[in-house]
Amino acid sequence: MSNLLLYLIVFLAYGALAAYFWRAQVAGSGDALNHGVVSQAVLLPLALHAYLLYGSLFVGGALNLGLATALSLILWLTMLVYWVARFFYPIASLQTLVLPLAAIGSLLPALFPAVRPLSNNSSFALDAHVLAAMLAYSLFTIAALQAGLMSLVERRLHHAMLPRVLRGLPPLLTMETLLFRIIGAGFVVLSLTLIFGMVFSDQIFGKPWQFNHMVVLGLISWGVFAALLAGHRFYGWRGRTAVHWTMSGYVFLILAYLGTQFVLEVLLHR
Repeated sequence: MSNLLLYLIVFLAYGALAAYFWRAQVAGSGDALNHGVVSQAVLLPLALHAYLLYGSLFVGGALNLGLATALSLILWLTMLVYWVARFFYPIASLQTLVLPLAAIGSLLPALFPAVRPLSNNSSFALDAHVLAAMLAYSLFTIAALQAGLMSLVERRLHHAMLPRVLRGLPPLLTMETLLFRIIGAGFVVLSLTLIFGMVFSDQIFGKPWQFNHMVVLGLISWGVFAALLAGHRFYGWRGRTAVHWTMSGYVFLILAYLGTQFVLEVLLHR
């Protein structure tokens, strides 16, 4: 079976599940998705997506992490985190938002198959650094989606106009609790990513650590999330304040690597 056919199967599987989840959400039976047979079916496209990602990530013994592959990996990890988290929280309905994104993300390496090796030789230090960075991106992507959804639900509740597709979501307090737990986990992973990059820069990039624009934007994002967690812990920040800080930190994080890769690959064609 060719990889192109596999890409198409993964895309269609994610798409079919997205349509099913959407219909269940509109029908008010989103909670049944948490532990039903359909929730297990998500493992099929996840597994195939992982197989395709492995082939895209490791090319000629080097770690390839161009923009398309990075986005695909982030969305795969986001989908995986959601799938695992449903065992502990009633958030299966939130996968309705991520499944269409995962479907698009799964096709990106096939549509834009550029090879952008980070280093001539893969190493444990490089692989660990990249995996931690992508996991941080995934956790904060979930946090941004969660914050945006909370903002939408809050505005709709104020106007007494909550669409049926949003009525099966967890209560706002539950979503807010989950938001800060995700941000806390993401903050730990991001901290490890930055520390690992600074300490093992020679092994990862083959040169001493440099205070470049990616590092600056990463540190700004780290500072924003640190301030948000401290504000929530000591001053009770929540609601719109939490949403605004979450979105701000996420924007800086996106600009740190994905924004740079977009400029290099799409605008400058490097």
